[in-house]
Amino acid sequence: MDFVQKALWFIEGHSKEDISLEDVAKVADVSPFHLTRTFALTMGVSLMKYLRGRRLSEAAKKLAENKDNILDLALDIGYGSHEAFTRAFKEYFSLTPEQLRAQGHLGNLKLVEAITMNAEPIPQIDPPRFETIGPRVFAGLVEHYDCQMPGGIPNQWQRFGVYLGNLPKQIGDAAYGVCYNFDAEGNFDYMSGVEVSDPSGLPKDFQVIKIPTQKYAVFSHKGHIAGIRATFAAAGKWFPDSGVKPFEGANLERYGKEFNPMTGQGGLEIWIPVED
Repeated sequence: MDFVQKALWFIEGHSKEDISLEDVAKVADVSPFHLTRTFALTMGVSLMKYLRGRRLSEAAKKLAENKDNILDLALDIGYGSHEAFTRAFKEYFSLTPEQLRAQGHLGNLKLVEAITMNAEPIPQIDPPRFETIGPRVFAGLVEHYDCQMPGGIPNQWQRFGVYLGNLPKQIGDAAYGVCYNFDAEGNFDYMSGVEVSDPSGLPKDFQVIKIPTQKYAVFSHKGHIAGIRATFAAAGKWFPDSGVKPFEGANLERYGKEFNPMTGQGGLEIWIPVED
């Protein structure tokens, strides 16, 4: 059982308890950072959002059936008071526990059901090579995404495409997707960009990120770009038994000449920072 599956198992067995990210990471035997990033990329939802959604969804089912005193239910699922439970419930479902109990049905709620473990097999990938590169500067368009709704990334690349090959300070011919500022809620910043020699004089809507000297595990994604999430999942699965520890830095997607942006074919490389 890989560590994402271990995390799912633990969450389902303890969803009524006030468990933390650190609790789940300890059981999965990986760092909280690596668990957060890999779970989100694999499942399309952040671990903590999933845990919170499962806890509140199960509470909603009981409320609709008119079971349990609301305070007792709040305490049972890890909330310290009626007020804290009501605040979290309303924020998630846009109605209070009392309002749900009064309506007596779940028709207007988007519940979070248990993710079926091993629903999709993780593909086999080649072991990574390792690269250490010096300080680099990347420039491009940046958007903020939720891992549940990253659908705007292809459009972001389409907008960036007009700049490829037209930036005089660009280094090399590769384009880069830079994924950084990843948080526990599954939010992250994503840059469609290139490496540049000088960050001055760039288009006004460009942003710049400077990355220090870093060692990377480099994984090859050989299929269509649409399958990149599965390769991230396979890379995440490779780490725990490898003895290599991921570092809390920016991931890089490197798109070379072999990648065809029109078809999404040709493959790319995923660079994951690791401890030296």
